[in-house]
Amino acid sequence: MAVGDIETYYEDGVWKNRVQGNQRASDAGGSKADAQARGREKAIDRGVEHVVKKRDGTIGEKNTYPRSRDQHPPKG
Repeated sequence: MAVGDIETYYEDGVWKNRVQGNQRASDAGGSKADAQARGREKAIDRGVEHVVKKRDGTIGEKNTYPRSRDQHPPKG
């Protein structure tokens, strides 16, 4: 992940979002879907990658915004 990308992650029983390179979360609370939606909006606004992690900290998915910047677009 590059500095400036948005990360959605689980910590201390709460789903959070933060900008890579920052130590503190930019927002927290709600369900995973709520946090993921807020993270997606931030990534779209900034034109960066959105990384969604699973509860165990492994990467669940990555989405690049805008899609035209994706160096490895999905096939089909």
